[in-house]
Amino acid sequence: MSVIGKAVEIAARYLPDAAADPLLESRGYIGQPRNRVDGPSKVTGAARFTAEYAPDSLAHAALVCSQIASGRVAAIDTTAAEAAPGVVLVVTHANAPRLKAPDMLDPPTGKGAAPSDLPILQDDRVYWNGQPVAVVIAETLEQAAHAASLITVDYAADTSRLSFDALKSAAEVPKDILGEPPEITIGDPDKALADASARVDEIYRTPWYNHNAIEPHATMAIWSDADRLTVYDSTQSLKRFSGSFERVFGLASGAVTVLAPFVGGGFGGKAALWHHSVICAAAARLAGRPVRLALTREQVYRDVGGRTLAEQRVALGAHGDGRLAALIHTGITATPDHARYAEQLTFPARHLYASENLFVGQKVVSLDTVANTWMRAPGESIGTFALESALDELAYALQLDPIELRRRNEPDKDPTKDTPYSSRHLVEAYARGAERFGWSGRSLTPRTQRDGEWLVGQGVATAYYPALRLPATARLTLHGDGTVEVSAAAHEMGMGTATVQIQHAAERLGLLIERVSFRYGDSSLPDSPLAGGSCQTISIVAAVHAAADRLHQELVRLARRADGGILADATVTNTQLRDGGLSRVDDPAKTMSLESILRAAGQDQIEVEASSSMPRESLKYSIASYGAQFCEVRVREDSGEVRIARWLGSFDCGRVLNPKTAASQLRGGIVMGIGMALTEETLFDERSGRIMNPSLSEYHIPVNLDVPYIDILMNDVADEHTPLGAHGVGEIGITGAAAAIANALYHATGKRVRSLPITLDKLL
Repeated sequence: MSVIGKAVEIAARYLPDAAADPLLESRGYIGQPRNRVDGPSKVTGAARFTAEYAPDSLAHAALVCSQIASGRVAAIDTTAAEAAPGVVLVVTHANAPRLKAPDMLDPPTGKGAAPSDLPILQDDRVYWNGQPVAVVIAETLEQAAHAASLITVDYAADTSRLSFDALKSAAEVPKDILGEPPEITIGDPDKALADASARVDEIYRTPWYNHNAIEPHATMAIWSDADRLTVYDSTQSLKRFSGSFERVFGLASGAVTVLAPFVGGGFGGKAALWHHSVICAAAARLAGRPVRLALTREQVYRDVGGRTLAEQRVALGAHGDGRLAALIHTGITATPDHARYAEQLTFPARHLYASENLFVGQKVVSLDTVANTWMRAPGESIGTFALESALDELAYALQLDPIELRRRNEPDKDPTKDTPYSSRHLVEAYARGAERFGWSGRSLTPRTQRDGEWLVGQGVATAYYPALRLPATARLTLHGDGTVEVSAAAHEMGMGTATVQIQHAAERLGLLIERVSFRYGDSSLPDSPLAGGSCQTISIVAAVHAAADRLHQELVRLARRADGGILADATVTNTQLRDGGLSRVDDPAKTMSLESILRAAGQDQIEVEASSSMPRESLKYSIASYGAQFCEVRVREDSGEVRIARWLGSFDCGRVLNPKTAASQLRGGIVMGIGMALTEETLFDERSGRIMNPSLSEYHIPVNLDVPYIDILMNDVADEHTPLGAHGVGEIGITGAAAAIANALYHATGKRVRSLPITLDKLL
């Protein structure tokens, strides 16, 4: 038995489930469609982002980036730049401070933050086309950019590894995929495939993709003395960043404070500590003054990695009734030696469908590129494109409705973990979505629905993303006026984290929602996980629950000592927090307001801090969010022009804590899925290693006219094994979306496209 299998067996046998939460089914503030608390400051311009802070003596930085894919800097001439107006200094590997290599960005449970383990500006080596090789610091941004253009660099180029297709035959099996085995075999899938009544065996390709957050990456570094650093950064990983800066600069624990009060989008691209952030801090130390380094849009493409290109094979063999006899899903992705991130594209196939025989496996090709990294639903987004396209192909081979095929392969337990599902209502999500979408009215035969010159088709695909929870800590501060501040080193990128935490704390503490605030965006606050893996909100919810229990205990202790004896016999079990006070459960008339408890104790405030438990539930259960993506397309027959006409997403994400913010997240993911399927592609020159379309004029993301109204359904069924019964919703929206579009296009045109993006030429 594997180590993972043994851990699961022990957990199932000995670990008890968490105690039932009295708020699991409550319908007070939790579940209300509240507006985002950060909305007014953003729409009025009051919210300040990293590049908008301007301390006294601020200097500005501009990068010089390499123009070869591998080799070394043979010579660099900074003379003209140093003599240019306003220049403070120029930093290269020759005069940069000595820095330690950062720890690698690793799974959500780790502490690393960097996308690779390369030393930063410490030697003359070049590892990718676009790597920063120098930085200019000047009085103004314009002066810095001008001076940077004056620097000349001579390179000694090495032979570079740049062609995925030329090197994929040498792909290697990585040691693990985010801690899971890179390969899993059940039974004899090759034989089962050969013996199957119906089979599909195809190759699916997805290109490089780049992040395009509204706010480009930016850093501002301020040294208060030689060993204390404050960094403003557009990061979604506060605690990892502060720890990584401490390691790189050899500083004591707690010496670095990272601030990110507002982040203008991240999607995984701001989870990693990219070179520019460290370079900015190094430049500020040498300059002896605050320095701001804001990447241009082009530099975001060159210096910040995105999603790797991938080639996947999906082979399905089925019995005549549609039950899967064999499921084979393999894939090859690209990653540089200094990153080694194999995107988890086989994860959906491990957990979604019952198959008598199964093989999943991944390999990686090493290329000389910027480090690939997490991008919204990394792995699952491209993995569901291949898997769900293949399921659709199998449905047509069997002449079976695609939804019915999925229903017949619904497992009763996780196929590879061999554990029960904590909560899975995928079949219900499909049924509700099909009824609302009008699925039963669609023609069963491709290319038979027409509206004048437009071919019309409908497609469907399953959405899947694991429900993760990480340990977190939260602080509750009860003030003398009866208000409560919740504090955690969290991030708010527009997903509604702050809003939901206020809703939860208000209901948990029995307070009016206006009496609760949430402080975040500061690494000095209690530790909470990065905003990634759709885990931040639920992780902090668990910590707030623990802190609320501790505050309840402290209030009981103080109330028992108060004069008057109203709650002299108070205990945690016979009292409750409600209506701004502490009252007896059996006699609500016996109550003390929170303010009066503080006054009686002679205290101005009470501050408590607590941490959530380790996510033991993930050992006993398979926990994930699911969904059904329904799409209708129209294709102009003479030109191949594609229009998304209708969209409905029907999701099973556990309990919905705020349907307004949740639906917004789901819609946002679907919009990214539309771009993934139809318009987005990073054009990579395999001769030079250079990205050729580093701008929003050439890298096409969806605009308003590309996106229809997106209808959202949510089962809203609580998972009794997770905090508040909820799952994350930030990433599942993009999963299955590209496959739903490809499947709808096949239904409309009869043309099966297995390579993204689906451009006009592929449909003519």
